[in-house]
Amino acid sequence: MTASPTDGPARFALRPRIVRRSVPGEAFLPGDLHAVTRRVLAARGITSPALLDTSLKGLLPASTLGGTARAVALIAEEMAQDGRILVVGDFDADGATSTALALRALRAMGAREVDYLVPNRFEYGYGLTPGIVELAAERAPALLITVDNGISSLEGVARAKALGMRVVITDHHLAGSALPAADAIVNPNLADESFPSKCLAGVGVIFYVMTALRALLRERGWFAARGLPEPNLASLLDLVALGTVADVVPLDQNNRRLVAQGLARIRAGQCQPGIAALATVGGRNRARLAASDLGFALGPRLNAAGRLADMSLGIECLLSDDPTRCAAIAEQLDALNRERRELEDVMRETAFDSVERELGATLGGELPPAFCLFDEHWHQGVIGIVAARVKDRFHRPTIAFAPGDAGTIKGSARSIPGVHIRDALDAVAARHPELLTRFGGHAMAAGLTLAEDALEPFRAAFCAQVATLLDAETRERRIDTDGELGERDFSLELARELARVAPWGQGFPEPRFEGEFVITDRRVVGGRHAKLVLAPRGARGTLAAIAFGAAGEPWFARAESIHAVYKLDVNDYGGVETVQLVVDYATSL
Repeated sequence: MTASPTDGPARFALRPRIVRRSVPGEAFLPGDLHAVTRRVLAARGITSPALLDTSLKGLLPASTLGGTARAVALIAEEMAQDGRILVVGDFDADGATSTALALRALRAMGAREVDYLVPNRFEYGYGLTPGIVELAAERAPALLITVDNGISSLEGVARAKALGMRVVITDHHLAGSALPAADAIVNPNLADESFPSKCLAGVGVIFYVMTALRALLRERGWFAARGLPEPNLASLLDLVALGTVADVVPLDQNNRRLVAQGLARIRAGQCQPGIAALATVGGRNRARLAASDLGFALGPRLNAAGRLADMSLGIECLLSDDPTRCAAIAEQLDALNRERRELEDVMRETAFDSVERELGATLGGELPPAFCLFDEHWHQGVIGIVAARVKDRFHRPTIAFAPGDAGTIKGSARSIPGVHIRDALDAVAARHPELLTRFGGHAMAAGLTLAEDALEPFRAAFCAQVATLLDAETRERRIDTDGELGERDFSLELARELARVAPWGQGFPEPRFEGEFVITDRRVVGGRHAKLVLAPRGARGTLAAIAFGAAGEPWFARAESIHAVYKLDVNDYGGVETVQLVVDYATSL
């Protein structure tokens, strides 16, 4: 382990091993693609033109997603009777986009009595809890549709059924040992589900359900009988793209189609006014919007509502067709996001201090299998980000806890490749059923609730469980690269091609290259970012570069030359496009 002061005074950080991705021997890709692009795609398993296709004609059919037939039959029945439908969402970006998509689609298909309810995380917690059902009951719905939640809501579904409501669950999270007694469940991750794409986000699942509903209504002559135009659900793919990328689900081929088509609509100016407003306050050019912009600019501003206030604000931004109102809401979301950043800065420093005290006092600098961190002053809405920051720095599964309701603490977990965090929690719960009040999630992220006095025994049990899952390779922090670039490869043409050739994201990583550079100029921008001018070793000329959050790194202050891992980016400043390197990691030479 090495010391690195990225976020303040000198701190521990786990030095990564840099590994070049292997490339298959043969890849039959179009010859008009740059050789570097062909190499990058081949390393990600794209070895034929067919695998580059992101058109909707190759999308997996909605009829192949189990549970949809029963779900849409129930929804269509309520619509025919003008029954009241209530969509119950979640308080993150996936939940917000899922909720907005469900309401837009149902209203476009002629549902007259449809509204939404999204829980305030600080009052009701996650999912369709009995408390949320009681709140829903005040609106007297005939049918509840959950989006991005519900698969673990056994008690909530039971309460809804007791109150005479029917329940359709649409979710993508992993189920527990028992399923709720809902009237229909649509979830690609059910144990007996054969749908090929297990990576759908919650917004992808509800998009599939709405597609199947439209097909059923068309078959029944619904639209013709009511003089309704059949809605083009492709117009909602911008919501699908935003929710999918923001939820950091793997971009398998099916998800790449959804994201690519959604991005195409945004770039063409055919997006919801709320998404346009979020792009504007995020300082993003819609005509060049990339998947990374959804993940790092639009998603966080939408998430800020659920983290610090009420996600209804974010949902209203996505539901409104009034650009002026959307712009005003987006400004509010931007202000919340700035507040979230300030909270995160303080909490992150506290978390790093806590880890370093543990390392110095009890472990002599040796990393434990996992971290469980708690601070009585932490904010529930930001602990997930803090867990992610600690996980990134120390490459260990991390759970950050904040105070919950009387006598409880709420935790948010983030994991590393090779450690399925939800399964690890399930194993702890099986061995120590008295420790966890509730939990849920998926491979890389999870949420949980404990009694406050259970923290220390839980910490011991969780670390012991994770220790059984860590081998030498899993413990090692690793950065994969696509090798070096030649002098002629530092071109605007290649940067543009890499930006447009595919939506990059989780499971389909954005190209990163490595090389040696001489630093010819450096300065600090934005208080903590490193602005550089770099000269590639063995090549002529210089390149502009930026390393976000790296102004405190030792190499930035002292190094004359660095070995850098970077992305080739297009910088659009003042309407002029130039090549820029975005440095993700660097060490002194």
